[in-house]
Amino acid sequence: MINPIIRLFKSKIYTAFALLFIVLLIGVLGFRTISGYSWVDAVYMTVITITTVGFGEVQPLDDASKIFTIFLILSSIVIVGYALSIITEYILSKNNYEDLIQKRMQKKIDKLKDHTIICGYGRNGKQAAVKLMSYKKPFVIVEKNKAVIEKFQNESTPFVFGNANEDEVLFQAGIERASTLISALPNDADNLFVVLSARQINNKMLIISRASQETSYQKLKLAGANNVILPDRIGGDHMASLVVVPDLIEFIDNLSIGGAENVNIEEIDVNKLYNTSNTVRTIRDLDLRNKTGCTVIGFKGSDDEYIINPEAEIKLVPNSKIIVLGRIEQVKKLNSIYDLD
Repeated sequence: MINPIIRLFKSKIYTAFALLFIVLLIGVLGFRTISGYSWVDAVYMTVITITTVGFGEVQPLDDASKIFTIFLILSSIVIVGYALSIITEYILSKNNYEDLIQKRMQKKIDKLKDHTIICGYGRNGKQAAVKLMSYKKPFVIVEKNKAVIEKFQNESTPFVFGNANEDEVLFQAGIERASTLISALPNDADNLFVVLSARQINNKMLIISRASQETSYQKLKLAGANNVILPDRIGGDHMASLVVVPDLIEFIDNLSIGGAENVNIEEIDVNKLYNTSNTVRTIRDLDLRNKTGCTVIGFKGSDDEYIINPEAEIKLVPNSKIIVLGRIEQVKKLNSIYDLD
């Protein structure tokens, strides 16, 4: 995201440097041809004349050389002054604009509630952000590499510049109001420190951490992480599964879970079903197969226990969830009937 004012200043800077180069070239060629200086002496005379440092000439100047030097001094004063003013104005404008952007972004972050904080914007952090964005879930990214922030920051991707190990930075990201924290830093020790700090500040939030070493798994759990993900182990397991059960894995890979469109698997909060129907008591009462074509493949009770392929007589108690599977058009029909969008 580049401010048009900054872009304008950049074009002016290019113009200023071009003018400086032209003056330098004219000076060198002038002293070379008019005064008969060597190339080194011509460059030296041009530089001390343009910068007005007051050093003496290489050799006494004749009338033609003096007239040329006067012309060079007058023109260089104007051009150098113009270049310095443009460069100074550009630096001040860029700093002021970055401060303005940061303040505006901080105001937006301060209004967030029940959002997700992503610590680290590497491969895993980017994937997490894309998934959350597809679900239209609010999130904030904490990143200490300013170059990364300048490259990826926009209105829909809020960043907090700083080290996630520092409590002050986590507070800037609104950790006391956040519902989830994803620690996707490349170093396990850093992830451990972030998990410890986050758990102390907000003991109710869901904390998910990345780990590179299997030995870090239990440490992160003890530190307060609800879930610990080992990307390397998951990747290796997935590749091995493609050898052992390739068709099954290919089928699972073709299922679309995330995003507002093209979804095959949907998680439904039972509380939402009660808002649209007072007759729903069991999975059989839903009759999703006949109404939408979707199939209930999972149930999560209020005690957080999962049941795979649940029986039709299971009661849909408040705060429980069901997982349904269907073709894209069937899931869309389900969302339409129960107003789940």
